[in-house]
Amino acid sequence: MRPTTALDANVFDFDYLLHPGTRFEHPRDVISHPVLSLGEKRAILASWASDASAIASCPSLRAPKGLKAPVTIDEILEALCALDGGPGHPPGGKPMRLRSAERRAAA
Repeated sequence: MRPTTALDANVFDFDYLLHPGTRFEHPRDVISHPVLSLGEKRAILASWASDASAIASCPSLRAPKGLKAPVTIDEILEALCALDGGPGHPPGGKPMRLRSAERRAAA
């Protein structure tokens, strides 16, 4: 009996994109995957970060279908920032709130 698909390196398993939780346990596993493109990694992490995968009683945790353990939204967002190669936090720290000029003139 002949196989219906050839065992070839060009065959892509769509399970990686459709059900990433069954293939990856943590965002760092997605980032370190050697075969996935940058766009595919971003799509998987974005699906994990979506509100649809949030746990109702604890919205800071995400539990996509098939994921073995919940992951924090911070870990997912850090992984997305790592894909961009940029800093996790914007430079310069917190912005200072300045008083309005109208209040100074009124005082």
